[in-house]
Amino acid sequence: MRYTKLLFLISFLFIFPQSYSQNKSISKLLNDSSMLHSSVSICIMDPTSRKVVTEFNSQRSLVPASIMKLITTAAALELLGPDYNFKTSVGYTGTIDSNSMTLKGDIIIKGGGDPCLGSEFFIEHYGDFISNWAKEIEQLGISKIEGRVITDDSFYNYEPVPSKWIWEDMGNYYGAGVYGLSIFDNLYSLHLKSSIEGSIPEITGMTPALTGIQIRNFLVSKGTTDEGYIFASPYGKESWVSGTIPENINDFILKGSITDPPLLAAHLLNEKLKSDGIIITKEPSSKRLLNDLDNYKLKVITEIISPPLSEIVNVLNHESINLYAESLTKHLGLVFKNEGSTQKGLEVITEFLNNEGINTDGLRIVDGSGLSPINSINSDELAKLLMYMKESSMYFSRYLESLPEAGETGTLKNYFIDSVFKNRVRMKTGSMSGVRSFAGYVTANSGKNLIFVIIVNNYTGPSGRVISGIENIVRYRLEPELYSFSILNGFI
Repeated sequence: MRYTKLLFLISFLFIFPQSYSQNKSISKLLNDSSMLHSSVSICIMDPTSRKVVTEFNSQRSLVPASIMKLITTAAALELLGPDYNFKTSVGYTGTIDSNSMTLKGDIIIKGGGDPCLGSEFFIEHYGDFISNWAKEIEQLGISKIEGRVITDDSFYNYEPVPSKWIWEDMGNYYGAGVYGLSIFDNLYSLHLKSSIEGSIPEITGMTPALTGIQIRNFLVSKGTTDEGYIFASPYGKESWVSGTIPENINDFILKGSITDPPLLAAHLLNEKLKSDGIIITKEPSSKRLLNDLDNYKLKVITEIISPPLSEIVNVLNHESINLYAESLTKHLGLVFKNEGSTQKGLEVITEFLNNEGINTDGLRIVDGSGLSPINSINSDELAKLLMYMKESSMYFSRYLESLPEAGETGTLKNYFIDSVFKNRVRMKTGSMSGVRSFAGYVTANSGKNLIFVIIVNNYTGPSGRVISGIENIVRYRLEPELYSFSILNGFI
């Protein structure tokens, strides 16, 4: 009798081992006390058979956080191509008097939507571009400029941030807006010196130095964690910092968003030219601030070309840079709808999804980065997009390379660190208050490729427990035979 029972159990578990163990791992996550008030959407798909292997509420649309970037980058690669570049030009208007070597006109920095000009992630590509621009101008022999340095920032519209972003985010580095010309990832470092608990930290400097900006300080030194926030609006001249930063630190840094990057670029080039001995009669400005810069004819002095789109997307997804995602969104609107706005860019992205068989009826996409908590997508349709990219896109290798590796790179460096995940998991992560999401590609022991999308909203308690539960769901799929054996031992 025991022998018959054993044969039955072995037969049962070899027929249904994966689904049983997978359901067990999902149940373990759902039954955790931190998940009492949560909502979950899970879809695991086999791209070869184009079938769903396991799902739980896969049609339920939830806040995705940064896995929204998977949609934006897929659309950008497919529609623009991986070799697409952005161009920034520097030139002048008017004429140069050959006797006095005076430029009777303006120096113009013409923005072209490059999201990573001067970025710390592309230092070798851009170098000291402000100094290089100045050298190119000086080689014309100009000794005086009867005009000003102006940034033409009209490439995109003058609405830098999506309308559905929250106030708390916009002044901080991750809430940097998109402008016709971006510089240094549109972020600055606010240097602070903190002292004993309860004291007000001292602001010791800014990098780069911002002119004409007033910062009001409501910070308090307390504890060991960073709870400091910068509050500012695009184009604003006043901001404030509040919350707490760790006590007794000589140089603590808060990273904020530059409120007018085009104007900063004009100031930096202006100061460099003046320090090199060129007289400039008027103050630097931007096209947004001037009313008389239409229909000018630019005589180009020099140009700087961005890295190819594939490299930008690689950094975007590895480091989860909201600015790059929002820039690509606006750029899609400009290229395909003739308007560099978030709204037109989202129309292009939605049309792309619909054309590739993705049902957008249950999706609400209000930005390209996922920073807005009003976004909502479901795991089923995102899994279908990932399947499309793998099976149908000629740029899939570039797309896959842009995703962080488990326990190794980017935002996935501190997740999925168990050796079982090594060289088998490439996923994009998403996180905000009460939200954890993971989506990407995994390869099981058997060599089978699978697509995973797991979105968790409104959990309570430590996020580590939620992430551990998500890792277990993936682990079951990587080594189904191991967990089948453990289940068999439990039955006998």
